[in-house]
Amino acid sequence: MRDATDADGLTVGQASKRLGVTVRALHHWDEIGLARPSLRTASGYRLYTAGDLERLQRIVVYREVGLGLDRIQAVLDDATADVPAALRAQRAQVAERIDRLQQLSAGLDRMIDAHEHGLLLTAEQQAEIFGPQWNPEWLAQARQRYGGTTQWRQYAERSASRSPEEWQAITEAVAGVDRALADAMDAGVAPGSPEANRLVERHREIFSSYFPLTRQMQVCLGRRYEADPGFAAHYDGIRTGLATWFRRAVDASARAHGIDPDTATWE
Repeated sequence: MRDATDADGLTVGQASKRLGVTVRALHHWDEIGLARPSLRTASGYRLYTAGDLERLQRIVVYREVGLGLDRIQAVLDDATADVPAALRAQRAQVAERIDRLQQLSAGLDRMIDAHEHGLLLTAEQQAEIFGPQWNPEWLAQARQRYGGTTQWRQYAERSASRSPEEWQAITEAVAGVDRALADAMDAGVAPGSPEANRLVERHREIFSSYFPLTRQMQVCLGRRYEADPGFAAHYDGIRTGLATWFRRAVDASARAHGIDPDTATWE
């Protein structure tokens, strides 16, 4: 490395600005022997010549397309290196990365949609799965009321990855446990009995398909089933008195797990 004047080349800072890379990167490339400045001034400043800058520009281009520094050094310094083959291999990796990013983008679109709308089903699919009594406007009302809650976020994130077939299976499971509750009430099963407790647990597990439902939350839900006219009408439409029987069964099951139904909160 011969002595030079500032007019003979660019300093590290000047090269950094010219190439759009950091001074730290240039220092690192110098340290590993990838791109060293050819000149040094009498005062000790390193200078990059026009030839150095050409090499640096090639490094920047290869780095932008994803080649690692070791691979870049081999391409630049190995006279036998097959540069087109290296670039084709890198292009294949870039294509795979683009495909993954496109899938990620589609997943994010579904997640956004689910957070904003609750279900990623058409009105026709909703009617087919949930029945003719289903009102799609209920989702907008639910989001307006619960959109800021943890449970809505959990529900939306599950909804984003759920297919119509999966929703159909959940709907059938909910209908099945409702029928089982009604049959148990008809058969005189007492709240707090082992059979009633099993049904309460089955209800909690199935309902957790929407969001994780704790026993305390289930107590709150049971009270709402009984007190809310809409929910009460649904359950009493299955069997008269079912909303109250279910609330009593949930309360009894909660007590068996050390929970006081009178002080249970949504947590």
